[in-house]
Amino acid sequence: MKMTPWNKTITLLVLLLVSYNCRAQDSLKQQKRLKPLIIASAGAYTISMIGLNHLWYSDYEREGFHFFNDNNEWNQVDKFGHFYSAFHLTSGGDRILHWAGVGSEKSILWSSLASTLVMTSIEVFDGFSAEYGASYGDAIANTAGTLFYFGQQKLWNEIRIQPKFSFRTTHYPDLRPELLGSNLSEQILKDYNGQTYWFSVNLSKFIKKPFPKWLNIAAGYGTTDMIYADKDQNIEMGFNPRRRYFLSIDFDLSEYQSHSKVVNTLIYFVNMIHLPAPALEMRDDELKFHFFY
Repeated sequence: MKMTPWNKTITLLVLLLVSYNCRAQDSLKQQKRLKPLIIASAGAYTISMIGLNHLWYSDYEREGFHFFNDNNEWNQVDKFGHFYSAFHLTSGGDRILHWAGVGSEKSILWSSLASTLVMTSIEVFDGFSAEYGASYGDAIANTAGTLFYFGQQKLWNEIRIQPKFSFRTTHYPDLRPELLGSNLSEQILKDYNGQTYWFSVNLSKFIKKPFPKWLNIAAGYGTTDMIYADKDQNIEMGFNPRRRYFLSIDFDLSEYQSHSKVVNTLIYFVNMIHLPAPALEMRDDELKFHFFY
């Protein structure tokens, strides 16, 4: 199984890339924060890449760089994971550069480039591994996630549509725990049957009234009845892999900020998740209502 997008980004939220012009600014905040941030980010990136190479790729033979077409696997839920990871990696980098005193234009640009470099680095590792292979579908999803953040900031100077994630446990890992996870933490990363990816739209950003600032509408996507990556293989084994589409309300917690930096940071991370809420699901031609999903 290829490395999941969550595995690819879990230790890589901050990266090195800040331009010479950014470093040359002489604000007091930057003097205190930017240089340590660059050093820490460079060290974290280097250590992460060395550790990733040792822990994940060292057991497999190396070969010439090659691609592997996995675009038909898991009903493309894994591609939504790449999109989601790249978006939030860019968002996190932008916030950290802001904290370090980098101006808005530069922080958006360099966080986008940093996100692209981080995600592309992993695809390069995959490309030289005999077990995997670089995926152009993953690369496209990574780039799209970064551009989705960059584009909104350039167009609206804010985020109005945010990718979110939710997970529910399923029985499928019991059938293939080595692939779909043997415990909850592994299942959150590997069981695509339980993952749902959402696009949460803040209606008040588009229509000022009558929608409250915290109320969003969210469209979700997932899959079910898959214990193999390939759809045809699941069908051959008697499963019925299907796509799942959702429409739900959502909550934009970022509209409420406290005086506590710890609380605000917690709000930031919780806001990456689609909290349980009423939802309408369409699976094939079947409609189902969930009081909380």
